[in-house]
Amino acid sequence: MSEKELKIIKKSSRDYPQILKEISRAPKQLYVRGELSKNHDLNFAIVGTRAASEYGKTLAFKIAKELSELGFNIVSGLALGIDTQAHLGALAGNGKTVAVLGSGIDDASIFPKENLKLVKKIIEAGGAVISEYEPQAKSEIWYFPERNRIISGLSRGVLVVEAPEKSGALITANMALEQNREVFAIPGSVFSRNSIGTNNLIRSGAKMVTSVDDILEEFNLTDLKITKEKREIESLTDEEKQIFNIIIKEPTHIDKICEISKMPVGLVMSIVSVLEIAGIIKNIDSKFTVFPK
Repeated sequence: MSEKELKIIKKSSRDYPQILKEISRAPKQLYVRGELSKNHDLNFAIVGTRAASEYGKTLAFKIAKELSELGFNIVSGLALGIDTQAHLGALAGNGKTVAVLGSGIDDASIFPKENLKLVKKIIEAGGAVISEYEPQAKSEIWYFPERNRIISGLSRGVLVVEAPEKSGALITANMALEQNREVFAIPGSVFSRNSIGTNNLIRSGAKMVTSVDDILEEFNLTDLKITKEKREIESLTDEEKQIFNIIIKEPTHIDKICEISKMPVGLVMSIVSVLEIAGIIKNIDSKFTVFPK
């Protein structure tokens, strides 16, 4: 890492995130690689256990991707499991993500080593890797609970995807409450060890999340999704719009679509495939319907 890659942002600097200044024990300075977004209103943290299940990984990736597509900046801790999927989801949504480390931000100090390539991708995509610890600072077990206050402090809200009864992600949730941030959790099976923490959070008053809509509603930001969906429809070709306007009225079989549109079956199949891949329509029981939003 060259000196040009490293920025030191002191708390007194105009570049220091205002949202982070609000918390108690705000870091005196931040070491930064990449670019911290100036718009902190859409910072949102997604955290969870390192030993994540496929259920947790899938949801972390999906929600991060969908929020990223709506303009949110995803904040997490670069750990294996849920954190990694949150960062990857944000990148898949062509958005920016911030990784808050419990170590120095130079290549030699980054932990876990498995995510060194992910660090490069985050920076290349316009995001940032940050720490309150100096370069060359190796990760220590007590650094991670400390860095969790920065994850929540940078964010308007924190979503815990999966967490056992004793988990660092629950420390982040508790710090979020102390910082007057919103806390969200994904429910899980009562038989799953990884869902004990999240189910307990929901029982204690955390907002239950089953889709991105739950997060948008809490922040009164449902218009973001409506605007995105409107842009998606407006960007369709004339033939795609014709098929969409048939399907939106009621679930429709492919033969009926061909009959109404008077298009050849090969063309209709091609168009519905494009719309299905885009997440605009869905095939349910051999009939196409507009994807439930």
